[in-house]
Amino acid sequence: MKILVTGAAGLVGAEVCARLIKNNHQVYGLVHHVRTLTANSGRPVTGVDLIPGDVTQPRLGLDDATWRKLADEVDLIVHSAAITDFGRPRELYQAVNTTGTAHVLELAGFKNARLIHVSTAYVCGEQDGRILETSLDAGQRFGNHYEESKFQAELLVRKAATEATVIRPSVVVGAARTGVVREFKNIYVVLKLLSEGRVTSIPGHFDACVDLVPVDHVAALIADVVEKPAPGQTLHAVGSTVSMRHLSDVLAEYPSFRVPRYVAPATFSAASLGDLERAYWERMLSLYESYFRRRQHFDDTLAAGFRSHKRLSNGPDQLRKIVDYAVRAGYLGSPLPGVAEALAGVGVR
Repeated sequence: MKILVTGAAGLVGAEVCARLIKNNHQVYGLVHHVRTLTANSGRPVTGVDLIPGDVTQPRLGLDDATWRKLADEVDLIVHSAAITDFGRPRELYQAVNTTGTAHVLELAGFKNARLIHVSTAYVCGEQDGRILETSLDAGQRFGNHYEESKFQAELLVRKAATEATVIRPSVVVGAARTGVVREFKNIYVVLKLLSEGRVTSIPGHFDACVDLVPVDHVAALIADVVEKPAPGQTLHAVGSTVSMRHLSDVLAEYPSFRVPRYVAPATFSAASLGDLERAYWERMLSLYESYFRRRQHFDDTLAAGFRSHKRLSNGPDQLRKIVDYAVRAGYLGSPLPGVAEALAGVGVR
């Protein structure tokens, strides 16, 4: 098939491109700034026809000739372009994640190309309990603008392309076997702040949990759905559940790491923190605050029908793998300028 992958340079997008090339598809990769693709392993991804574009713009920012070429030739679109890090302006999430999806839907609808839309399991917002793959709009409250924008994007997909397949990854982390990851974002930022003792007290519950899914598992499921269509289905690409107790226990295994103290959310007060710790909390860790108190478990009944979907039964082991790799890579275990630089813009040294 001729397949367009948006967000081809992203962590998931590049891995998907590598698998599609290996499966002998002709792949177009929509990219914004980069001109080469790099797999999670650090190796280059070759054989992809890279197309500079911008999902926030009408017709993806393409000239007429390129737009028509894609509209005429593409059999399938894997839409993985998104802003996934936290703390950006709401308008940016809306422009890339929501409006960008509308622009991709326009291309898919030109000649009724198949669509695989990469969303997030956290469109469920702050709901607790068992989250079904078939659930979408339950009147949920969202923990951040990222979740809200991805929810709105899913609504657009279901309204405009009822036969589309939606893949919902949970928290994407390093490779299942090695823990290797090419970029340290999101949960890695949390691990760094906590392990360095930048924030020592957080509002949360020991039984709150997050789901960690290796990037190679997400890419494998998407590639599987390319070969085995799942029209109209939503699949949870999830891996293993890690509770806040697991997080504390694993951090405690590393002699140089600090371990956070959990306090009842109702009694937590950022104002009681010291100046530096409060700055770290308000500018960075507060972006993840709701995940310290959510008790969510993602159903994966539909995803389990695909051979590439692999649930990992031992969440602490997977957490150890990603922490071990982050230590080997020098991100954890010794202070790096990254955290301090992130706060420099708000006058904290």
